[in-house]
Amino acid sequence: MPDNLASLCAVDAAREIRERRLGCLDYTRALLQRIDAREPQVQAWEHLDRERAQREARAVDEAIARGDAGGALLGVPVAIKDIIDVRGMPTGDGTVLHAGRIADDDAALVRAMRRSGAWPIGKSVTTELATYAAGRTRNPHDVARTPGGSSSGSAAAVACGMVPLAIGTQTNGSMIRPASFCGVVGYKPSFGRIARGGVLRQSPTLDQIGVFARNIDDAAALAEALFGPDPSDPATAQAPTPPLAAIAAQDPPTPLRLGWTRTPWWDRVAADAQTAFERWVQQLGSAIQAIELPADAQQAIGWLRAIMEADIATSYEREYDTGRAQLSESLQRQIERGRTITAVDYRKAIENRARVAAAIDPLFGRFDAIACPATLGTAPPASEGTGDPLMCTLWTCLGVPAISLPLLEGADGLPLGVQLVCRYGDDARLLRTARALMQRAR
Repeated sequence: MPDNLASLCAVDAAREIRERRLGCLDYTRALLQRIDAREPQVQAWEHLDRERAQREARAVDEAIARGDAGGALLGVPVAIKDIIDVRGMPTGDGTVLHAGRIADDDAALVRAMRRSGAWPIGKSVTTELATYAAGRTRNPHDVARTPGGSSSGSAAAVACGMVPLAIGTQTNGSMIRPASFCGVVGYKPSFGRIARGGVLRQSPTLDQIGVFARNIDDAAALAEALFGPDPSDPATAQAPTPPLAAIAAQDPPTPLRLGWTRTPWWDRVAADAQTAFERWVQQLGSAIQAIELPADAQQAIGWLRAIMEADIATSYEREYDTGRAQLSESLQRQIERGRTITAVDYRKAIENRARVAAAIDPLFGRFDAIACPATLGTAPPASEGTGDPLMCTLWTCLGVPAISLPLLEGADGLPLGVQLVCRYGDDARLLRTARALMQRAR
């Protein structure tokens, strides 16, 4: 029975808890048992206080008994990436330089999550300062492989059923890549839809919050709870929150129309992954049409790198100046390159991405979504790092919504994600299209 409970999706678990057919404490204990069984191999958690988790669960049960609790995700425990503050929990940011700091307040997104009835069960492992140097987490499908980064623990915890939901971040490929490698849904909303107050600042121009789930309904429910402006983050969109969950649950009003792009980097995609994607495209038949991206799209790699590394050099200046020896060589090099980027080059990168966004926009008008690989292949060995974010770079640079769907496998039997992207702000349509594709694959 505990294992069955741990397999419940978030929306179903919340319904059972709300209607008092399932206690939040019983559900939490089932998840803790799953964590105990898998954590020695996967190592997804940076901080997990079992007693605190059970106290939180009891408090939910007591509030329900008083008639004083509600929300779409009532009673659902969520893993929080360890660059996001949770009151009373440590935020280590994946570096010894920040070890021991206890957050004195919840991040804006954690407060929003709590209003939905969900609660933070613990902190999941991140790479060093959410960059490229790997943490200890391993891929649940093969512990010799990487789970991807930087949201390593969040993706892995959902993939092996430790939690139904997790929150991560993406500045280049830190949501979509781990979702593809771990075989879960990874959804990065449009830039500015989820407030970043109380989250480690790497690049204010690029940092984005996302969610991991086992299905689209769960991802939509959590994202909807997190959407909305907040004074802590001036980049948050001053727009009403769309009914993501309700729209995602609907059937598309017309037959699916997908654009398929191999992207300018198709020659970098592994041969078995190319085969898997080509077969998928053939299976979709007339529902999908091959397209070409504007020639300038290939330059997005350089633009994102200029923006990101200049921002990293500023954001991590203190860490570099006072604790350089404690930083990985890869992060030291990023900071050093970032210090050489001129204001003119930074501004040109910002202007160029706006120009390419305008050139791509008409393609979004023709299709429900554009599809492309989420990664260059299946998860590489952990000894080789966290994988290349190349297939995410363009879309992250443009700030458009993106989602990785666990639809394919490589020749090694490991997960391979299909990435869908939509026009900026078209998040609900993206989720509805993603759900329709997931159902079609059953």
